[in-house]
Amino acid sequence: QVQLVESGGGLVQAGGSLRLSCAASGRTFSAYPMGWFRQAPGKEREFVAAIRWDGGNPYYADSVKGRFTVSRDNARNTVYLQMNGLKPADTAAYYCAAGQARPGWDTWARTRRGYDYWGQGTQVTVSS
Repeated sequence: QVQLVESGGGLVQAGGSLRLSCAASGRTFSAYPMGWFRQAPGKEREFVAAIRWDGGNPYYADSVKGRFTVSRDNARNTVYLQMNGLKPADTAAYYCAAGQARPGWDTWARTRRGYDYWGQGTQVTVSS
């Protein structure tokens, strides 16, 4: 069982930056691929970014590519989402998720099917 706790959300003006953190419990964090999703009111939860267990080959949604960066620190059991150039359309609850390292995981990296554990979310609000 993995427990995930997000932090770093808040209110920011358009064009500003925030860094989200997700701390994971457990001693095998380095074996988990990690993802970030977001959900705005009345909308489906959507993929934002993901990073493999070995830190390689990050994935990004087209809407955030070039503005957001996902990274991980396996020594701290933490994954980060650096968000720059924020837009009002980025307003949502942001969720961290952990998957299981397995062959073919990359096929599911951008979908909820690629993840088994979820955090409670942190709210990001971008004002215009």
